[in-house]
Amino acid sequence: MNLPNVLTLSRFVMIPLFFAAFFQGQMILALGIVLLAGVTDLLDGYIARSSGQITATGVMLDPLADKLMMLSVVVALVIAKKIPWEAAAAMAVREGGMIASSAIFHFRGKPTLPANALGKLTTFLYYVAIVLLFFDLPGGVQALWFAIALSFAASFVYLAQFRARNGKGGVSGPVVAGGTEGAGAEGRSGNGREEKRAN
Repeated sequence: MNLPNVLTLSRFVMIPLFFAAFFQGQMILALGIVLLAGVTDLLDGYIARSSGQITATGVMLDPLADKLMMLSVVVALVIAKKIPWEAAAAMAVREGGMIASSAIFHFRGKPTLPANALGKLTTFLYYVAIVLLFFDLPGGVQALWFAIALSFAASFVYLAQFRARNGKGGVSGPVVAGGTEGAGAEGRSGNGREEKRAN
């Protein structure tokens, strides 16, 4: 178990801590946990890439941890009636589909793809929306809907890139699905040669 994977696993631990803080009304602490999760996402990808510690486990768990954290935030916001259930349903369908496809592609040995530019912008907008919604500031719901729309666009872009790479016979390796992962997921993706050496 290397350091990048420990950082990734720490995000799973942060999920119940976030729920506890959120539902006790400690919004600053809850937001801090979400932001800390984002920092660990940046760090694990950077460390894995720079030190040659990219592993198949990390490539699969990194985006899963990100998506579960984001879905946890959405569930909390719905329960607190800060966002409409339609927005939560749209995110759940999209993120659930990406989790499932990521697992399928991983076990089929499909090529690894990094996050696309729309995905990075989507992640940024999600964090902006979260800050606005946590503190009941204006524009939070609108920002969330915009981020959701971009996330679907990012998925279509990702699908086009994925099909193009498969058509060209890309290098086999786990895939990072969905295109909304941050720098950590992109750093973990690496290439097939790096991943085999790390394992």
